[in-house]
Amino acid sequence: MPEVAKAPHGWRPARFLVITAHPDDAEFGPAATAAKWIDAGSIGRLVCCTSGDQGGEDADLDPLTLAATREAEQSAAAAIIGYEGVSYLHQPDGAVANDLPLRELLVREIRAFRPDAVLTHDPDVLFYAGGGVNHTDHRTVGIAAVDAVFPAARNPMAFPALAQGGLAPHRVRRLYLFWSNAPDAWVDVTDTYDRRIDALRCHVSQLHHPERLDERIRAWGAEEGEPIGVAYGEAFRLVVIDEDEEDAPEVV
Repeated sequence: MPEVAKAPHGWRPARFLVITAHPDDAEFGPAATAAKWIDAGSIGRLVCCTSGDQGGEDADLDPLTLAATREAEQSAAAAIIGYEGVSYLHQPDGAVANDLPLRELLVREIRAFRPDAVLTHDPDVLFYAGGGVNHTDHRTVGIAAVDAVFPAARNPMAFPALAQGGLAPHRVRRLYLFWSNAPDAWVDVTDTYDRRIDALRCHVSQLHHPERLDERIRAWGAEEGEPIGVAYGEAFRLVVIDEDEEDAPEVV
């Protein structure tokens, strides 16, 4: 008997924050979901913890020049998706640490923007199920974002100077972890998948074979759409922190 398709994920946050390690992670990750939610009325914002200054093949390339290039590429991609803005935290590429200074920066972003949901890397993934090793920055940013969401962002005594300066505690209600080995929520992104690919094309410095991009990304989307029986999907490991969701809009 063929497997019955799962239902597409239908909850939509009014405000959401995407936290990534590098420029282009958001486009290789949840960009079509972000575009879908934004089109439906959500407000999204992107945080890049590094500027990707190690993301090149030429050891003679000036890292600051590369960082500036990659920030410009990311800002252009973010505009295509529709984010209200991008924050760059300028952490060391390849050496991000889940330390108090980074968590304070992330808590500041969360309390200032006040999202219902945060989307970030699944920190549990060391080896991908289909093969490959997850980048150390991905794992570190994922767990730093989780730690910033809970308990720090909602705790008035965590980084008290933030609350004293007017950034009140905030309760994020859901986490959406992407690139997970254990997804349990699939978003139908058939209508916004082309926008994800258009945004990816902004990252010119990272596309060594741009002629292969379309086929590669569409294959990923088709694979992630299969469990819910749609042309293109994006998969997440969903963590519900607060159950009270009566005032949250739903995708229609």
